[in-house]
Amino acid sequence: MHFTKMEGLGNDYVYVNCFEEKVDDPQRLARLLSDRHRGVGSDGLILIGPSDKADFSMAVYNSDGSIAEMCGNGIRCVCKYVYDNHMTESRRISVETLAGIKYLRCISGDRRQSIVTVDMGAPEIGRDRMTVDAALTEKMLEERIDVSGKMISFIRVSMGNPHAVVWLDGLDVACVTDGEKTMSIGALMEKHDAFPSGTNVEFVRVIDRDLIQIRVWERGSGETMACGTGACAAAAACMAKNYTNNVVTVQLGGGELHIEYDRNKKTINMTGPARKVFDGQVDIFSQEE
Repeated sequence: MHFTKMEGLGNDYVYVNCFEEKVDDPQRLARLLSDRHRGVGSDGLILIGPSDKADFSMAVYNSDGSIAEMCGNGIRCVCKYVYDNHMTESRRISVETLAGIKYLRCISGDRRQSIVTVDMGAPEIGRDRMTVDAALTEKMLEERIDVSGKMISFIRVSMGNPHAVVWLDGLDVACVTDGEKTMSIGALMEKHDAFPSGTNVEFVRVIDRDLIQIRVWERGSGETMACGTGACAAAAACMAKNYTNNVVTVQLGGGELHIEYDRNKKTINMTGPARKVFDGQVDIFSQEE
């Protein structure tokens, strides 16, 4: 089976072109290929296939084999993949995902790296799934849960997949200064009863109205260098709390994403890099879990 390794800000995935390849058990394949010691090494597996609703479809499997509704960094790489491999001649494409159809535009780039903008759709804030504008007038956005004896405040955000946004200033000093303790909170929150389907967790520090920094615990993958939907969720939560402007730079472990909220459409646009790492071939029948 042929595959391509790609990454967006260090959030790396193995891509398989299902126009040419057949994948019978994608969840098992995701676990095998994602293993960083015995496999290719990645945060998960992304399958590119046909769609009767959009130009292409994207199926995302986390490194543990679980299904993800959407992946912001991953979908930027889909745009680069289909353009570079002459599966389309257009720099504007639509991609069907479990979180709906997303619209992408390849702004610039070469065979190595491209810059891609994605219309990520409308963020839904809080339990009542409000728009960013509606949430601005709401005083009770934050929820509190007990995480291993610590009361953690967060804001629930949906970007088609679930997120819990936590401000680092709201955690105790040990968590702020100790990255391992912070991420252990992420691991516990992912599987907390408050999130029946699990959740991604973003730990946010607001630098100023134009800049935030985040660390991400991804559902099904653990800590990753970047998360596109997580960056959008964190930015939307900050906008809903009036901590930032409508345009904000999000710094992650792997680099920066540019997030812009369109108040007319009520949608989030995300711009960032998509990079090809290498092509490869694997005999999946020789792999054992």
